[in-house]
Amino acid sequence: MTFKYGVDHLNLDIVNGIADGSIKAELCQEAIDKINASRRNVDIMANSDKAIYGINTGFGPLCDTQISPTETALLQKNLLITHAVGVGEPIAKAISKLMLITKVHALSQGFSGIRLDVVERMLAFIDLDLIPVVPEQGSVGASGDLAPLSHLFLPLIGEGEFWQGERMVPAIEMLREHGLAPLELQAKEGLALINGTQFILSHAITALTKMRYLLDLADLAGAMSIEGMQGSQSPFRAELHQIRPFPGNIEVAARMRKFFDGSQNMAAHVDCDRVQDPYSLRCIPQVHGASRNAYNHLKDLAEIEMNSVTDNPIVISSEEAISGGSFHGQPLAMVLDYCSIAAAELGNIADRRCYLLLEGLHGLPRLLTSSGGLNSGMMIPQYVTAALVTENKSLCFPPSADSVPTSMGQEDHVSMGSISGRQLNQILGNLEKIFAIELMYAAQAMEFRRPNTCSEIIEQNHSLIRSKVAKLEEDRLLKPDIDAMIALVKAQAFIVN
Repeated sequence: MTFKYGVDHLNLDIVNGIADGSIKAELCQEAIDKINASRRNVDIMANSDKAIYGINTGFGPLCDTQISPTETALLQKNLLITHAVGVGEPIAKAISKLMLITKVHALSQGFSGIRLDVVERMLAFIDLDLIPVVPEQGSVGASGDLAPLSHLFLPLIGEGEFWQGERMVPAIEMLREHGLAPLELQAKEGLALINGTQFILSHAITALTKMRYLLDLADLAGAMSIEGMQGSQSPFRAELHQIRPFPGNIEVAARMRKFFDGSQNMAAHVDCDRVQDPYSLRCIPQVHGASRNAYNHLKDLAEIEMNSVTDNPIVISSEEAISGGSFHGQPLAMVLDYCSIAAAELGNIADRRCYLLLEGLHGLPRLLTSSGGLNSGMMIPQYVTAALVTENKSLCFPPSADSVPTSMGQEDHVSMGSISGRQLNQILGNLEKIFAIELMYAAQAMEFRRPNTCSEIIEQNHSLIRSKVAKLEEDRLLKPDIDAMIALVKAQAFIVN
């Protein structure tokens, strides 16, 4: 498959495929023609006596100051240099690469007035794995992700840094090594580069990719915990969810039925006297399902954004460039915050299941150890899940609910969506650790149900855990076990479908 920038439709799988090299992406003639036509329009307007924002004027509060054609190149250079004021640790190289890919696609749609040479240089960066270093803090998520996008494109003019392995190397050195001369930006180009939501969007793509797996893993962890607790499978019956048909609930209930299909352990207690299970077992479809609904909402909006033009002004013709607010991050910021709550809730209910498994109910020994007293068993890892759950709750404050005016009041309402994207990814990182501990607990609980066996898929996952973490017979250092479980989760090694 070859993806055509500016013409074809990006989605989550395609953008990740371009990023990992499994999908080839290129500019086709149609996109080249659109880029060139848009550039010709800008050249006409740049030499006009009429003040047109971003093309022959200053920026932000200086929008009423007209710039002569001879000053244009310096203005574009100054724009990048003065806006590259990000602070903090660099974002992951993979996120910077996604920023490049999504920016190329936006610029290639023919509304940004950028020269073909600039877009082709960005494609060369992607092909040569010349990925710019971008600090994580400094964007307010309106007027575009100005600071991070400025850092992303400093190397076009020979400034900034590239990644070389784990090292950060001056961009000018890497350009020389590859025989590339710095570019001189022309009218409108600096603004086209740094206006946009690609920082927010690339964090959303990263989060969606991780959360898609963690949603499936949540169901697996819940199913294994239910097997360990010998809980009921009746709350997952199709009839129950057909009369309250939220899509996420229906999907989770079906997945739980699949996990229990053929379980000898489930069949062994079908006639027990337990009436109903606690909510963290019984309400998995409702809780996990709600999180799936939130994920699907973010995915839908992120795929719209992947295929949108988000810079400003938008070039319509040789006489008109519309100055609007397409750079504003609110459409993604609000749903990123919603998804943060959804991800945090997956951890919240998982921690409750961990606690249940330790209580010594329904035939399980307290603390999941047969020799309690002398041994603490698996008591303390639940402290870790409790701490991670509270940390995630603290990260659920919605940055999109806040706004601090900038640019002398010209930019008086901002989205703070860059913070929303970063927070969601932090929450998901904590969620990986919570599930690692729940899965370790569930595997230990299942040992006390032997010789009963579970479904094939659950037994395969139990064997995977046991390949890295032995059954706990007496107290031992659990940190290596937890680290091994986290590594399995991060590697997406569990069979979840």
